[in-house]
Amino acid sequence: MDDPVAMYLNDVFTVPASLAGLPAISVPAGLDGQGLPLGLQVIGRPWDETTVLAVGRAIERAAGFEALPWGIREEAA
Repeated sequence: MDDPVAMYLNDVFTVPASLAGLPAISVPAGLDGQGLPLGLQVIGRPWDETTVLAVGRAIERAAGFEALPWGIREEAA
């Protein structure tokens, strides 16, 4: 990606947690009507990475999101 504004916009929602030193994770939460991935960010209390990871895992399972291995397209699967 060569556009600095587009690069910034991709990270704009992850910066506050990083600057605050809070544990955070972005997890896939399903697909939109066009089949594009939707994500959700979970931000936790200081030093509570365990809960953040557990919540992220629960969201992925509840959404039924199964990622394909890297390099494998859905048509080939």
